[in-house]
Amino acid sequence: MIKLAKLFKKGAWATHRPRVPDGERFYVIGDIHGRCDLFDELILAIEQDDAKSGDAQSTVVLLGDLVDRGPESARVIETARQWGKRRKVRYIAGNHEEMFLESFEDKEMLRHFLKHGGKETVLSYGIKKKRYNELTMKELQGELHELVPNKHRKFIEKMEDIIVAGDYVFVHAGINPKRTLEEQKASDLRWIRDRFLKHREPTSHVVVHGHTIFEKIEHTPYRIGIDTGAFRTGNLTALVLESDQRRLIQAQEKDGTISVAHTDFA
Repeated sequence: MIKLAKLFKKGAWATHRPRVPDGERFYVIGDIHGRCDLFDELILAIEQDDAKSGDAQSTVVLLGDLVDRGPESARVIETARQWGKRRKVRYIAGNHEEMFLESFEDKEMLRHFLKHGGKETVLSYGIKKKRYNELTMKELQGELHELVPNKHRKFIEKMEDIIVAGDYVFVHAGINPKRTLEEQKASDLRWIRDRFLKHREPTSHVVVHGHTIFEKIEHTPYRIGIDTGAFRTGNLTALVLESDQRRLIQAQEKDGTISVAHTDFA
């Protein structure tokens, strides 16, 4: 994890429009949750947008919760891995990745994981529903060790917790404004909700986060929430940041058809 020592002191950005470093472009993607159909379309849209948007060092950031709830978590993980071989992609760990990893060794965590969307992840790795229903927790753990490729586990283990880009900071769930920087915990960055969402005091960076679903982008002076509930709403969002400009690219499913929308974002 990067050093967090500057995150909570008041920053000069509060008096001007926040920006990312000059010459860089960021595509920040919210919670995918197993919707690889939407992810596929968003990847195509981002690559097309990047190709026509002029010279810049572009970075894709996935804000975590790639897995669970939707039907294709295994394919999302593999697609994300392969995309990172073709371009610069950085991956942030969400609480669902944390639960997934811990489920391999902790039966109680596996039970919790399955109740919160993990069943769909398990099925996406090839376990048939009939067999799934017949397995004990111990047997299911054994199946996970056999069916989930080690490269997928290693990929998740290497995910980051926080990324800073100019006046922005990217995390999965949010930050804990009550803690000193030295006390900041991965559990806060992956799980926090109300203490962060209800915080109204200035922070030195605009926090771009997922984790909490908003049907429309949640935007305050100090944070931008871009989890638009892909598994439930059929809407997967990418926030595009370049200089002091912001815009959105969204893959949206309606009546079984996926379209892509490009909109400005103040």
